[in-house]
This record gives sequence, structure tokens and C-alpha cells, in this order.
Amino acid sequence: MLSSIVDAFKVPELRKKLLFTLAILALYRFGSYVPVPGIPFHDFASSFENSGVSMAMLDLFTGGALSNFSVFSLGIMPYITASIIMQLMQSVIPAIGKWAREGETGRKKITQVTRYLTLGLGLINAIGYLLLFKSSAYGVVFSSEVPELLSDFMVVFTLVAGTAFIMWMGELITQRGVGNGMSLIIFVSIVSRVPAAIFSSVSETSEVGMGIAVTVLTLAIILVIIPLIIYVERAQRRIPVKYANRVVGRQMMGGQSTYIPLKVNSAGVIPIIFASCILYFPAQLAALFNVGWLTTFANAVSTGWINWILTIALIVFFAYFYTTMVFSPEDTANNIQKMGGFVPGIRPGKATVEYIRNVIRHITLPGGLFIAAIAVVPTIIFFFTGNDLVQAFGGTSILIMIGVALDTMSKIDSQLREYNYEGFFK
Repeated sequence: MLSSIVDAFKVPELRKKLLFTLAILALYRFGSYVPVPGIPFHDFASSFENSGVSMAMLDLFTGGALSNFSVFSLGIMPYITASIIMQLMQSVIPAIGKWAREGETGRKKITQVTRYLTLGLGLINAIGYLLLFKSSAYGVVFSSEVPELLSDFMVVFTLVAGTAFIMWMGELITQRGVGNGMSLIIFVSIVSRVPAAIFSSVSETSEVGMGIAVTVLTLAIILVIIPLIIYVERAQRRIPVKYANRVVGRQMMGGQSTYIPLKVNSAGVIPIIFASCILYFPAQLAALFNVGWLTTFANAVSTGWINWILTIALIVFFAYFYTTMVFSPEDTANNIQKMGGFVPGIRPGKATVEYIRNVIRHITLPGGLFIAAIAVVPTIIFFFTGNDLVQAFGGTSILIMIGVALDTMSKIDSQLREYNYEGFFK
């Protein structure tokens, strides 16, 4: 592992990408501590400590930016929510579905609409947070030296601008850095909370020795679970493909055997992120309207048995949904047939399409249930123990961290192999 990191910095092009990515992520973390102008920081921080579970989870995905009421308080969630909406619209609105099939030109159109939708959602969230934090629940009072209307405008404008800046940084990482920018921003937000969670876990009991023992035991369990998660993340169902012999000119072509690698969890961490955004969307609405029954509903779907059931159902649903979005059995079967290939024992054409579709259905269910279990079980443990370390390393968090880390390492690995260096994966 260490030698692979050293090799990565030996390649000039890859070194520039890595340093650029680290610089953008450092800038993001710096922005998470820059408060919105005019906010009474200390008064707000003490009020936020008594907020509900739903706000605590939103704060987790912003890396503490929300509890600081920083310029990045909205985090990456408006962009993720906009992306979910656009993914769903591809199946509902024919014009958007056509864009998705147009290649690079269509993706640019979808990206542009996603940006505008992100700003719209960011504006709604910003107004909601402003109204919530000015309510009696938080009682944030701005400076009387500035007109209230001007202060409100400044807060909303700063939060929306922060969302646009995060979106721009994520796209910069994707285009000029290493890995998926939006995923890395979520990764950094979650990881940044881990040191504080470890310290809280050690000091939450009156006996320091007991706190250390609980913390060490929790970390040991996490270290045991990580290899299991990696194993499932990299597990594949390989469909064998053979190519018939054919004469092209004077050469005999074909006669080769290969396979189609279908990942057990081909959707990666996307179902977790999508499910989390939907479940925490009521919390965002509660922040917007500050209505008693809506806040109660947001807290109910953010924790407890209702949250556990909905999380499992949504993760499995999005595992199937996203897999069908990114993998087309029809296109795969047609490409195999055009190349003169066939699946042994399966007739080309519709039979091959149905066979591949059935394989995807069978492997997606256990993959979806596995990541759902990893996401829900730590949440249940945290519900009964209240250990901050369990929350920081909760199923959603650890799956996102491992999934993003593996994806980033795979991209670095492929570039290392281009320069004949040994990569991370042996």
C-alpha cells in the first residue's frame, strides 16, 4: 500500500492530480469553519447542541458545517437530491431519457439542468434554515446595526453561493483530479467527524478505563467488518462468453473465451446515498416550515424502527433501480452477438437478454440486502447505546467511506498500471 502511494507520486501527471484533489478538499474543509456573516457564533453553537436527531444526521453529512452555520452549511445534499430527481426523471420524462442516450451531448444537458435544480433546492434549504434558526427553537438574533431584511438576504445569498461553490469544487475534482468529486466531498465530511467521535466515545462514561475499553472494542469490530465489506464490494458473478471461429481475410478469428463481470453490488454506495437523502428530506422540510407535526414526522423517519424499515426498503429499491439505469442487458447481448459471441447453453438474442437480466436480479437482491444490513445494524446499536463512535462509523458512513476509497484507489490503480507501476490491487 505504502509503495503504491509512493509510486503514484512518482508519476508527474498523477502527482498533479492528487495534489490538486487534496488542495480542493482542504479548501472545502476550510470553508466548513467560515461562519456566515453576522451570525452570533457562540449563541448559535450552544443552541444547536439541543437540536433533534434529524439535524444531527444532516450535520454529519456536512462535516460539522451546519453546526458551525458556515458558508457550506447546506453541504452537498442539494446536489445529491437534484441528481436523484434527474435520475428518476430519465424514466418518467421521455425527453430527459433521450438525453441520457445521446452520449456526451446529452450528459452535458442533464448536468446543466442538475446545476440549476441544485441552486433552486439550495435556495429553498437556505430560506428554511434561516427561518428555523430565527425561530424560538434556536433564537438566533442578528446584529441590530444592519437592517433585518439585508441580514436575511446576506445569509440566504451566502448559503446558496456556498452550495454553488461546493458543486463547482466537486466538478473540478472529477474533471482535473482523481476520483468522483462529489463522492470525495461526502467522504471527507464523514471522516472529519471521526476524531471527535473517538474522543467523545472515550470520555462519555465516568470511568476513563471503561470508555477506552468500549472505544477499542468498537474499533476492533469495525476493523473486522471492513474486509467483509470489501469482499462483497469486489465480488463478481462472471457470465462465460465464447466466440465462434470465423475467417477474416486469411486469418482465423474467434475461438476465444471470456466473461462478463457482473458485480454483486454494482450500484456501489449510490443506494445508501439516495436512501439517506430521501429519509432526511423531511428534516429539510421541517427546517423550512418549522411545523410541530412535520418536525415530529422528520424525527420519526430519521431514527427508530420506522427509519430502519424504510432504510432497508429504499436501499434494496435503489440497488435495483440504479443497476437497471447503468447496465443494459439488451445492449450487452447485442454487442456479444455482433462480435460473433454467445453464452454457452443460451441461444443468442432474446434468450441471452433474459438470461443476463435474471442473473442481475438474483445477484442484486443479496447485494442490496447486505448493504442494507450494514447500514441499519449500526444505527440500531447507536439507538440503544448513544455511542458517537458508532454513529460516526455507522453503516451508511462506513459503506460510503469504503466505497469511495475503493473507487478512488481503482482509478489511481489503472493510471499506475499505464506507467508499469504495481497498483493497490494485486
